[in-house]
Amino acid sequence: MSEQIIEKHQLAGVDERDRGFNRLVEIEPVEQRCRALLHYEATTVVTDPCETQAEALSQLIVMLQGQGYTQLRSRLSFQGATYLGSQRDWVEYPDQERPSGHREGLRGWLHRLRQSFGF
Repeated sequence: MSEQIIEKHQLAGVDERDRGFNRLVEIEPVEQRCRALLHYEATTVVTDPCETQAEALSQLIVMLQGQGYTQLRSRLSFQGATYLGSQRDWVEYPDQERPSGHREGLRGWLHRLRQSFGF
């Protein structure tokens, strides 16, 4: 059983299958440090223990981007038991650079086309 939750962040973006998602990320204490947890469909992504909440969230973002997640942004929703709602601003995370020579597949091309038309 996990310990008390330190923070919860709303995380939104596009998953590796080009589907939009919006889920809570929990920041929980572990061994005098903290880690970030994301439950998304049948997948659970957990960071290694980090020194700070910000470091745990950043590590989670890097892990997700490495799995093909894009357009990620987060917003602090709970601090302890205090609900913050939409009082905090969204934090945007720039997508990782693609290696030079990377050929975009049809899905990526269609995704960019949809974005250019606002879909």
